[in-house]
Amino acid sequence: MAVTTGYEQVAAVDGSGSFAAYRAVPASGRGPGVLVFQEIFGINDNMRGLAERLAEAGYVALVPDMFWRIEPRFERKDESGMADAFAMMQRFDRVAAGADVAAALGHLRSMPECTGRVGAVGFCLGGTLTYACAVHADPDVAVSYYGSGIHEMLDGVTAIACPIMFHYGNDDPFIPEEQIAAVEAAVAGRPGVEFHRYAAGHAFSNWDAPSMYQQHAADLAWGRTLAFLSQHLGG
Repeated sequence: MAVTTGYEQVAAVDGSGSFAAYRAVPASGRGPGVLVFQEIFGINDNMRGLAERLAEAGYVALVPDMFWRIEPRFERKDESGMADAFAMMQRFDRVAAGADVAAALGHLRSMPECTGRVGAVGFCLGGTLTYACAVHADPDVAVSYYGSGIHEMLDGVTAIACPIMFHYGNDDPFIPEEQIAAVEAAVAGRPGVEFHRYAAGHAFSNWDAPSMYQQHAADLAWGRTLAFLSQHLGG
């Protein structure tokens, strides 16, 4: 059997409707769950590909559409869609998004394919959402890639109860060094924290964005991510 994929609907907790989420299930049919939070480009080939790679590693991956309240199934491929993506961010409601994060987490835990333990992995905007998930929800593990808004949310650090890993590029033009340093200092010495920096820029893991993708850093970070997930979720 191969990895199976598709979309399903997640009910919003505020009663405002439901939203799509891309699902990738391992060949075994069951496994620990991993929420995958999107970049500003939406659920595109890169996000679907990452979910499928997680499924190949034995996880039930779910990628919720975090822009559904603005434009359901918004999707742009790469840097050419940057202007559209930034326009979406101008309209993004972070409070409503927090409720959607909780809804997606609960949905994944309730899926019959999920064995119970659930982690979160996110990139760019999704890196910030992953951090917010760790602060306000109850994932069993979290991995944040270059979350651009985390430095504004550091008062929540003490609420994080799960192991958490951070990945940042030292040459990120969108996240200044002082912001990265602030996050690093805030989590330093806390149990279950791993913090990694790379000689790379923003979105270095996005293989669909040629001007940003840096394979060496991406491969190193992904290996660390899989090891961290395996340590805390199994799979």
